[in-house]
Amino acid sequence: MGNLKTKELSKIGYNNDQARSLAITTINRHFKHHSKAEILALLQEIRTTPEAFLNDEVLGKIAAAFSDVVKPLQFQTFQLLEQIGQLKIYGGKTIEHGAKQQMELSMSLPIAVQGALMPDAHHGYGMPIGGVLATTNAVIPYGVGVDIGCRMALTILDENEAFLKRYDYQLKTALKNKTHFGMDGQLDFQQEHAILDDDRFQATSLLRQLHGKAVRQLGSSGGGNHFVEFGRIELNADNDLGLPAGSYAAILSHSGSRGLGAHVAQHYTRLAMNKCKLPPQAQKLAWLDLSSEVGQEYWLSMNLAGDYAKACHERIHINLMKELGVKPLVTIDNHHNFAWKEQLSDGSDVIVHRKGATPAHKGTWGIIPGSMTAPAYLVRGKGDPLSLNSASHGAGRAMSRQKARSQMTGSALKKMLSTAGVKLIGGSVEENPNAYKDIEQVIAAQGELIDIHGKFYPKIVRMHKE
Repeated sequence: MGNLKTKELSKIGYNNDQARSLAITTINRHFKHHSKAEILALLQEIRTTPEAFLNDEVLGKIAAAFSDVVKPLQFQTFQLLEQIGQLKIYGGKTIEHGAKQQMELSMSLPIAVQGALMPDAHHGYGMPIGGVLATTNAVIPYGVGVDIGCRMALTILDENEAFLKRYDYQLKTALKNKTHFGMDGQLDFQQEHAILDDDRFQATSLLRQLHGKAVRQLGSSGGGNHFVEFGRIELNADNDLGLPAGSYAAILSHSGSRGLGAHVAQHYTRLAMNKCKLPPQAQKLAWLDLSSEVGQEYWLSMNLAGDYAKACHERIHINLMKELGVKPLVTIDNHHNFAWKEQLSDGSDVIVHRKGATPAHKGTWGIIPGSMTAPAYLVRGKGDPLSLNSASHGAGRAMSRQKARSQMTGSALKKMLSTAGVKLIGGSVEENPNAYKDIEQVIAAQGELIDIHGKFYPKIVRMHKE
């Protein structure tokens, strides 16, 4: 991070010496490893909505400098329930104890109605990854996750498996030139989509600020386990797609709503934690009442972020197909970090949070990926009410990123990929196949939740180079 300049701070509304001094001191002490763009965006958010930061131990003093626009904080204190409601766990033997504890804690919230834990579950922030929670008229920002609308998209191409071998060089070149990964940067050619003209971007000051970032990042992907892949998909005879059984070339992508979703998540998590006071161990499960103005703001922003994530996948697939001169036969996609308004089997209205879980209502299509060498599954939901109509969102991590780094070298990963016949562009040892659970076991643990219609095998994988 370069030093903040007075002129830069003045441009975002830090017009008095006290505010500028507090900002510079705090940033130098606590945000050394953040980019200048991220810091300026955060400082602008503090100036615009200081009430969201007043109780923050680090940023509260900066927020207080704008106290002339701060409204008195209104908050409520809640206690956890001693007895939890209905919680169904799938594949429990392979789920770490910490994830189960987090799910039980989530179920002890007074707004919780029903829950489920998918077989790919592991420890997360607030709710576990792989957790599904139904609540009454309330949404938990950390129950949705930081990457709002993170999703899968599969396009089956009008090409057979031979296309992948014949045009190997062109496929790798297209991935290098037509996709972009990482926190910063953008594609070097202009992206267009109707989402950029969506009126919801004018609904709140935060969304107005984030519109420029959304324009820049459209059609790009994040880091971590986000990917874009070419591979072959084997469709079953009874695949329900109207396509003959057999092998097709396909594009598979995994990513979310980029900086737009991350900023929305961070902003409304702070507001929720200020307004909803819970015991310390449950504070990250703070919720927003959907009858409140701030709850409605989050709901609108979450849905916009989800639609933006879908638009990013659409642009990724269109850009690649246009570059290669190929046509789609069918595209299937699904969110797995989101909240929906749904009804339980008894007819009661609830908010269903799926944090790393795939919607699996009866007949609903979904994609459940494995790893960079393991297959992804094309599935349709069976509509099991005990799972809250959900399935896993992937294989799930078997080890932390730190442990994955310590147990895999770059040369060993290359050898593993070569043996599997997979070519990797970018990527890191943190995402090596051993870091994930066995996708076959994860799929087997949810046979009552999904029907399998095809398997996708990765051949050329593009990921962020850590």
